[in-house]
Amino acid sequence: MDGQRLGAAIVGFAGVALGAFGAHALGDTLDARGRELWDTATLYALVHAGAALATPSQAAGLAFCAGAIIFCGALYGLALGAPSVLGAIAPLGGLALLGGWLATGLAALRPNATGDAK
Repeated sequence: MDGQRLGAAIVGFAGVALGAFGAHALGDTLDARGRELWDTATLYALVHAGAALATPSQAAGLAFCAGAIIFCGALYGLALGAPSVLGAIAPLGGLALLGGWLATGLAALRPNATGDAK
C-alpha cells in the first residue's frame, strides 16, 4: 500500500467533494466569513493533495496530507459554526504543511533527488 498516494487521493477527493458541497448545498447558508473559510479550506486541500502526489519525499507527502486534514478540517468546522477554539488547531495543520514544503525542498537538495533514503 502506498500511504502517500492514498492520503493524497483522500485529501483531493475530499477537497473536490467539499468544494462542490459548499458551492451548491451551502451557498445560501454560509455568511461571507464562512464562505471565505470554506473556499480557503478547499483551495488548500486541493493544492496540497497535488503537492503530496508530486513530492519525491514520502515524509513530505504525509506531512502535506496530515496538515491538510488538520488545517482544512478546522476551517471547514469554523465555517459551519464550530466553537472558535477550533481556530487554535488550524495553525498546527499549517505547521505540518510548512514541514511538507521544507521536506520537499530538502529532498530536492539531495544529489539523487529521488526522495527518502531507503
